[in-house]
Amino acid sequence: MRRSRLTRQLMATTLPLALIAGAGIAVADPMLGRTMSSYGLPGGIDTPTAETLPDGSLGATVSLSDYARRANIFFQALPGLTTVLRYGRVDGIDDFREEGFISDRSLDLRYQIVDEDGWRPAVAIGLQDFLGTGVYSGEYIVATRNVTPTVRASVGLGWGTLAGRPRVIDVTDLGGTPNVDQWFSGGAKPFASVSWQVNDRLNLTAEYSNDIYLARYSDGREPQQGDEPSSKLNLGASYRIGRNYEAGIYTIGGKTIGAQFTIALNPRDAAFPSGLEKAPAPVRPRVSPAQDPEGWSGSWSQDPTAQPAIQKALGDAMAKEGQRLESMALTATRAEVRLRNQRYINQAEAVGRTARLMTRALPPSVETFVITSTTDGMATSSVTMRRSDVERLENTEAGQIAAASTLSDAAQTAGLVPTPDLYPRFRWSVRPYLDIGIFSAEDGLTHEVGAEARASYEIIPGLIATGALRQRAFGDIGQRGPGIPGQRGEYFSPEEYESRPELETTPEGVPRVRSDTRMYTGNSSPVIPEATLAWYAKPSEAVYTRVTVGLLERAYGGVSAEALWKPATSPLGFGAEINRVRKRDFDQLFDFRDYEVTTGHVSAYYEFQQGFTAQLDVGQYLAGDVGATVTLAREFANGWRVGAYATKTDLSAEEFGEGSFDKGVTLSIPLGWATGQASRDRVSTNIRSLSRDGGSRVNVNGRLYDRVRDSHTVDLYEGWGRFWR
Repeated sequence: MRRSRLTRQLMATTLPLALIAGAGIAVADPMLGRTMSSYGLPGGIDTPTAETLPDGSLGATVSLSDYARRANIFFQALPGLTTVLRYGRVDGIDDFREEGFISDRSLDLRYQIVDEDGWRPAVAIGLQDFLGTGVYSGEYIVATRNVTPTVRASVGLGWGTLAGRPRVIDVTDLGGTPNVDQWFSGGAKPFASVSWQVNDRLNLTAEYSNDIYLARYSDGREPQQGDEPSSKLNLGASYRIGRNYEAGIYTIGGKTIGAQFTIALNPRDAAFPSGLEKAPAPVRPRVSPAQDPEGWSGSWSQDPTAQPAIQKALGDAMAKEGQRLESMALTATRAEVRLRNQRYINQAEAVGRTARLMTRALPPSVETFVITSTTDGMATSSVTMRRSDVERLENTEAGQIAAASTLSDAAQTAGLVPTPDLYPRFRWSVRPYLDIGIFSAEDGLTHEVGAEARASYEIIPGLIATGALRQRAFGDIGQRGPGIPGQRGEYFSPEEYESRPELETTPEGVPRVRSDTRMYTGNSSPVIPEATLAWYAKPSEAVYTRVTVGLLERAYGGVSAEALWKPATSPLGFGAEINRVRKRDFDQLFDFRDYEVTTGHVSAYYEFQQGFTAQLDVGQYLAGDVGATVTLAREFANGWRVGAYATKTDLSAEEFGEGSFDKGVTLSIPLGWATGQASRDRVSTNIRSLSRDGGSRVNVNGRLYDRVRDSHTVDLYEGWGRFWR
């Protein structure tokens, strides 16, 4: 059987990951958790189980008791791999502030080795708090099995905290590095739990736990986290509210009562799975040659008024579906349209709707359709298909039209006629904004609310002016200088910070490029977070370029230049970027401070199967440090993006400060997922446990890779199921 070029490209892209990931991905659904533990994982109350969550699940758990207050963000990164980023306040333990508690950040990983099968239980192995200071540090192996359809039992072996043998915490340790030599050491003890699913909403749990809620410091202190439990038995009850929420109460050792709340989302479980957008226009089959001899003969193409009329009719129809017909080349047998998708999160849906409209607007002699995607004036890829295949396959699965289509780099096509009156183009919007601060040891959860006006002016294709103006309304994020060295929780006032230039570097001599971020907050007057002029171009079929000048972000302005090599049919891409920037004044208007620096990176990108993308950036960062950033992200077919990154540079752990190196989690959710309305707008955030100076980059909007990948092989194919939507 003949395979199209697109099919062969897709097979070449997906096979390498299948070999890398192994059979662990292509398995039946694993044992799914019924309740969440206080550590933000499927489990008992404080003890783990071998359960997982539905693949791609993302959410948060907040638990409160006399022993700890924990906020957990969890993500089911793979069918068997569960990850948790935790921020906890542990009472009964002093830090430098001597306030009776510490604020701890930690990371957990759990992998389900095997799923339940017959008499064999599900088995998982986990690392708890393996990158933090080690307050919760422990490792475990646990097995879980269904005893009856409603009763589930777990038993395991735990080390560290799970065995009641807390690890010694080095008081000089800055955290952020795994203590591999301590893993599975110090003796193990068993733990167990039993859960009873009373009905589809209520679950009861009992567990046997060895945690004694004690911390051990290298200076000899052994503070107790509240009263030591008088019993190893913990009891809990949880109640599911709707599809996404869970509330629960529990007791620990008969000494204390705790409460917990969980919200869990899954990208595959949208409120409006099919969307609320209008149905596309149906394909219009061609009439017979006898009914339209002129249309089939192609003689219409000799009429100079034919293309303008056809282009206007097609452009108007595309505009009603959120598309822009940038230009068009038309002959008697071939039509190429260049479209900009302004509405649909999946580029495949925009291509499919355009193909339908072409069958309705073009004369019957046109058999070859070429649909070229564009962004910011750059043509990014072309999908070529036969009109007869579009007519024949309309009511079949999308995979058939994929097999009959060919994806290629967008070539320079002769005869392209721009659509009149598209440029210049002005757009603006006014929206509320919400900034949230989390993982702050001193402030807890903070917020700021206001209004943001944003505008863009496309002068010609590829030349775009963009600006934004913000006005704060209210909030508790206040302006302040960085902390006094060695005294956590104490900060300079803005006036003190401004009057002491020596504070613009850390005690180790590292420039404060991000640790004074709070100086850019709390402005009661209007601020300009961004004002730029950007020029996008495509000098060759697979090379894209960008030059951006102006106020690039709230803290830096200057010039940013970038080049990207990314063939449309390759999962591999390479890029390079250089920036010359200067630090902006804290009022975020048009004044600058003295600090000026050149940064630059070379980057490699690779797209795997199932929406995974790996990125490696190597170069110089804002503080002048040199190193590399590794990013792994996963994008789902409906546009959800979840990623994690880590940066290590030539700054030592002491020079970097608490955390030892930069790391964080990124999240981007399409608005259409929640509203059901087709939209390319997103809600995005970068969750970092600490804002430090090492490994920091300039935040530049419009970087090329994210601009072009939507219409390239892997990403286009991930959403190909919506071609006929």
